[in-house]
Amino acid sequence: MSDATRNVRELSETYRARGLTIATAESCTGGMLSSALTDLAGSSDVFLWGAVTYSNAAKRSMLGVSQVTLVAQGAVSEDVAREMAAGARARSGADVAVSITGIAGPGGSDHKPEGRVCFGLATATDITTETVEFGALGRDRVRRAARDRALALLAVAAQP
Repeated sequence: MSDATRNVRELSETYRARGLTIATAESCTGGMLSSALTDLAGSSDVFLWGAVTYSNAAKRSMLGVSQVTLVAQGAVSEDVAREMAAGARARSGADVAVSITGIAGPGGSDHKPEGRVCFGLATATDITTETVEFGALGRDRVRRAARDRALALLAVAAQP
């Protein structure tokens, strides 16, 4: 069993025991997080909704991310991650929503380098964000690292 599968199993058990539900809003991971969360039988008990919003237009129409925020901050920013998580939670009715937006690579810039990923976590009482610099690990490794970080954030959110 992989670490990701083990983490998802533990996460699902925790959310199920607490009666909590999850929604996701993904960009650079392209659905990897939603896929991981639904790999286990019975995932519908905890996983309500997942949105892959790769384009800015999708972020706006599916999650309600502000055009002003996208223009001012860019898609890879904590402000956009915050709005993605808030939109996913509001639209899905989930207890907890996590968002991922970043630059998996190749590419990036001096201002927004490859491997920079911003996360949002929305609960009933708070929305938090963080940026992680995974570095130029290559597209697949950055995406897997982002998925795993989002799983860790969901685990923290489930703690009483």
